Parts: sequence; structure tokens; C-alpha cells
Amino acid sequence: MSNAPLILTSLPGPKAQTLIDDDLGATSPSLIKEYPLAVKQAKGMMIEDQDGNIFLDFMAGIAVTGTGHCHPQVVKAIQDQSKKLLHICGTDFYYTGYSDLCKKLQELAPGNDPWKVFLSNSGAESIDGAIKLARYHTKRNNIIAFHGAFHGRTYGALSLTSSKSVQRDGFGPFLPGIHHVPYGASTDTIRGHLKEKGVHPQTIAAVFVEPIQGEGGYIVPPEEFLEQVRSFCDEFGIIMVDDEIQSGNGRTGKYFAIENWDVVPDIITLAKGLGSGMPIGAIIAKESAMTWPPGSHGSTFGGNPVSCAASLATIDLIEAGLMKNAEIMGEYLLNRLSELRKKHNIISDVRGIGLMQAIEFSVNNKLSPDLSHLFEQSCFKKGLLVLSCGESAIRLAPPLIVDETHIDIAVDIMGQVLEEMNIV
Repeated sequence: MSNAPLILTSLPGPKAQTLIDDDLGATSPSLIKEYPLAVKQAKGMMIEDQDGNIFLDFMAGIAVTGTGHCHPQVVKAIQDQSKKLLHICGTDFYYTGYSDLCKKLQELAPGNDPWKVFLSNSGAESIDGAIKLARYHTKRNNIIAFHGAFHGRTYGALSLTSSKSVQRDGFGPFLPGIHHVPYGASTDTIRGHLKEKGVHPQTIAAVFVEPIQGEGGYIVPPEEFLEQVRSFCDEFGIIMVDDEIQSGNGRTGKYFAIENWDVVPDIITLAKGLGSGMPIGAIIAKESAMTWPPGSHGSTFGGNPVSCAASLATIDLIEAGLMKNAEIMGEYLLNRLSELRKKHNIISDVRGIGLMQAIEFSVNNKLSPDLSHLFEQSCFKKGLLVLSCGESAIRLAPPLIVDETHIDIAVDIMGQVLEEMNIV
């Protein structure tokens, strides 16, 4: 497979179009399908479609394939484990992969408190479990989430989500007791919003916060924000839940993004890049907070043996150098994107930490969703895979194996697209 984009046909090509037609005849209309990418295989940074077109991947399955596609070490771990044990329910029985992964996540968790771990299937399931745990532990009902947040699409997670109206419209009523406040706001502002709603802080079970908002636009909060949230939670005995589903697993140059602010939460939710493409998530909670009794929460498939094996191999790779690479390449990518911004006035902002970067589009000081969509589609046609986020931003979340050559190719393509858009 080529190490650079190679477009051989119109997009979608004839074989891709056949797959797309078959898919549309059988699958749910709720699926988004950002652009007509019909995948045949993938390796490292590159994806090949059904017609042999090669794409450079700067979205990593929405920040999932952190070690790159089909990393040999992860694939070997999956193959070796699949020969021994495919499934035994971790809720009811014991196996080494489950306990080994939980112990590893204990070691990675920040701060000096002891931690406990529950393994799930996905990020949304981790969020739902964290809602249950926070309410059970505090014996309180109210929960704070933030405008622009994305925590998932199951009912509990969707009750916290406040990113796009289409994700919520028509699905209510949601969980009671959920209160959304502005992301990045001072605690004084948060208190004011709660007062207007008649909610006393002593009735709040948890604050759910993304250290960097993902779907909401790759928003990096003010420097003091997370520390103020921590102080607010401490003052009223509130559980601080850190949603690391998109920002964790080494993506920002730290294993957990919140470590960039030296803040220690009470619960961490994890998924996406944890298993390099295998379905797995985690709830990591301080031992003092994980007080639910046996039988109160479980999962048939959460932490299955194959996913645990993939996760342990993934963590080894992240610790061995990919996390450091995310830090170094993140700085390089930010510098290259800043150069683009100087040349093109429609780029109103460049932001991010590590390999969680975004560029924002605006015209005449007004955010422009149409431009971000056009940019995304135009990059696809030139062999670069990126995704939109927020109101008018493009997220860049490549696998952590990315190097300077990949970044240079990606930025060159983005520059060509901007030139062809011919909007100053």
C-alpha cells in the first residue's frame, strides 16, 4: 500500500458505489456517512478503498486507531488471545486479561489515591455507568454537564450531550436532574446558572466535563477552568467525572488530557483509543467513590478477553513512545497549521494540544459551517481524511504514529484546498 494519497478513480469509484448502494438498502437511516469512503483495508496511516484509492488518515476512526491501523503488535495480541479464549463474562468470572488491564489502568490513573476499574463495551456505556455510580455514591440526583458536550447517544449519555440538536430532537424526555451550563465558565457563572434554576450545589451528584471538548469543536478551556471545577466539587462533596473518551489514551501527550492541568478527578471514563479499534471502555474511579455493591452494575461483554489483549498491547505501545510522539508531532502540526492561518484569513483559529488539533473557519467574523463542510469534502477528494466538529471547525486527530512527512503531506493538501476555495 502506498505511503501517500493516491486517487485513481472518481470518488466514489464504481466498486465503492456498489457497496454504498448495498449499504443504503440495508442499514439504518440514522447513520451519518460523512463522505463516500468505502473501505477495503487499512494499514498504519493509510486506508485503501474498494477501488484501490489510497487515503491519508487524519481522523483515526474518530480518534480510535491510536496505534495506527492494524498495528502488528496489536494484531498479534488479538490473534494469540483468540486462539485461547474469546469470551467469558467478566462480571461473573475471572480471567487474567481483565485483571491485568484493570491493574494497568490503576497505575496510569493520576494522583496518589487508590483507584478501582470497571470495564465496559464503549464510551457511552462508561458514561451511563458513571452516572449510576455518582448518584449511588452521593445519594443525590442532580448532575451538571456543559453546553457543547458530547458524551454519547445512549439515554443516560444523551441526557448529558448538548452538541447538536439532531442528536436530541424527538428523543425526550431525558434523565431528570441534568443541568447544562456554559463550557469554560467561571464557577461564579456556574453558580449563577444553578441559582436561576433553583438548584443548590449540595444536591448535585456529579459534574461531567471533557478536559478538551471533542465533538463540540476541540475546545481547549481557559487555563483555570478545570482547577475551578475541582474546587467547586470539593466544596460541596460533588463527584468530578472526567470524560477522556476522545482526549485520553495518550492523544495529548499525556495518558489523560486532564494531566495537562495537574487536576485529579474522582471518576475517569475511557474508550475509543483504549483498544486500537477493538470495542472496550472503562470507568476508573477512586476507591473511595466506587462504593456500589456486588450485582449493582455489570456487563456481559465489557472487557472481553480479546479486547483486553488489544488494550494491553496498545498501552505498551503508547508508553513505549507513541505518547511522546503525540507531544512532539502535536507541536509540529500546530506550527504548520499556524502557517496556514497566516496565509488564509478564513481560518479564524487554530487550537489544540498534542494530536488533538482543530482549525476554525469564519467569514467576516462569523463562523461558517458551510466552509468547514466544503473543506472536509474537498480534502477527501484529494486523499486526506479529516472530520468536522463544533459549529465550523475541522478536527485533526491522526494516529499517534504520525510523523513529519505525514503532517507535511496533510498540510500541503489542506493548503491546496484552501487555494481552490479561493475565499480570503
